[in-house]
Amino acid sequence: MPVRSYDHAKRDPIKNYFPLPNEIFVLGLNAGEIAVYAYLLFCEDRVTFQCWPSCRSIGRATGMSVNTVRKYIRSLEAKGLITTEPTTITDRHGRKRNGNLLFTIRPITEAMEQYYEEQLRSQPKRPA
Repeated sequence: MPVRSYDHAKRDPIKNYFPLPNEIFVLGLNAGEIAVYAYLLFCEDRVTFQCWPSCRSIGRATGMSVNTVRKYIRSLEAKGLITTEPTTITDRHGRKRNGNLLFTIRPITEAMEQYYEEQLRSQPKRPA
C-alpha cells in the first residue's frame, strides 16, 4: 500500500496554530526566552492579550525549571514583550492566597521601539 502524504488542505490555521511575530528574531532573544514567550502566546486570550499559566505549567511545557522560567519572565518584562501582575484567589475557607501571575502580551511594535532606543543609547558618541 503506498504511503499517503499529509494533506495540507485539511489543516485549520486558526484552530491548530498561533502567531509568533517575526520580530522576536530581531530582538536578540535566546532560546529559553523564545520558548517562554511562545508558550505565553499559545495560552493568551486573543481578545484581551492576557493569560495566567503558572510557572510550573510553563516549565512543564518548555522543559525548564520553575526558577529558570521566572528568570526568562523577568527578562521578557525588561525587554518590553510582556507585563505581569500578581493575582489573589480566595480558597474555600475564605482565605486569600497568591494566585498565578497575570501576563499581558504587549504589542511587538512597542518592544521593537524599546530595543532600537536601547541600541541607540549604547552606541559610542562620535566626536564632532
